[in-house]
Amino acid sequence: MAAAQIHKETPTLSGVGLYGRFAFAGAVCCGVTHGALTPVDVVKTRIQLEPTVYNKGMIGSFRQIIAAEGVGALATGFGPTFAGYFLQGAFKFGGYEFWKKTAIETLGTETAVNNRTAIYLASAGIAEFFADVALCPLEATRIRLVSQPTFATGLASGFSRILREEGLMRGFYSGFGPILFKQIPYTMAKFVVYERAAEGLYSLLPPKDTLGSSTATAVNLGAGLFAGICAAIVSQPADTLLSKINKQKGSADGASVASRLVKIAAELGPAGLFTGLGARIVMVGTLTAFQFAIYGDIKRVLGATQSVEIAKA
Repeated sequence: MAAAQIHKETPTLSGVGLYGRFAFAGAVCCGVTHGALTPVDVVKTRIQLEPTVYNKGMIGSFRQIIAAEGVGALATGFGPTFAGYFLQGAFKFGGYEFWKKTAIETLGTETAVNNRTAIYLASAGIAEFFADVALCPLEATRIRLVSQPTFATGLASGFSRILREEGLMRGFYSGFGPILFKQIPYTMAKFVVYERAAEGLYSLLPPKDTLGSSTATAVNLGAGLFAGICAAIVSQPADTLLSKINKQKGSADGASVASRLVKIAAELGPAGLFTGLGARIVMVGTLTAFQFAIYGDIKRVLGATQSVEIAKA
């Protein structure tokens, strides 16, 4: 039987103190990275929503938007982007750490090590579900602002108008199904690929406890970049559906979200579902790399380094 290694640093924090720090680090890394990449997200969303208009690739679409609407248009939706992913990051990263630790303690060390991929997948999926409940209203607001620039002047006015005119469920949660279909596979791929890639990189280096912080950051960047590219490809079709369904008001004829999604998917076809993939790989690959780097650095600064790691020696 293969030798197993559980790496768990000497605990100095626990409970709410520890997981609050995990959540804060996750909130900052997601809010900052998604907020910084708002211009790329604007272009990606426009390409998905109006492919016949924005059909000159990522750089050409940047130029089209600037020429028609000015540089400021690239910052459309910054408010809901930052706020939504700040909340989502807290639930995602904090929840992932919690559910991973819970699974390891429930299964025991040896079983956990031998089934670590399943633990990564399950922990990420559960955490993402709750994160999406928080994210969905703000993501719906962001997409409406990007797709309809005259709809509102910002987060507060856009959020309140959707709530007033369409109500909570129809206005904010019409896209909950596609958000789940996008974000849960994305997050599962993101964490499992990151964990296994980081494990592989660390196996090529001296013992982890002897490495400097700059080496750890470099590993986080490399593993995060690979994880982001894989996760972007896996979740691209659902991302396109999410953009399409949130561009419209909730169905007036009472059609279910599922039937609307099936109809949109049939209209787009396989090629249409992957429209904007290049821009999204750039965006998601970059932000995921920096997310894991920032997350690791903030945890280290806050002294929250007691997450449980499982790897075969």
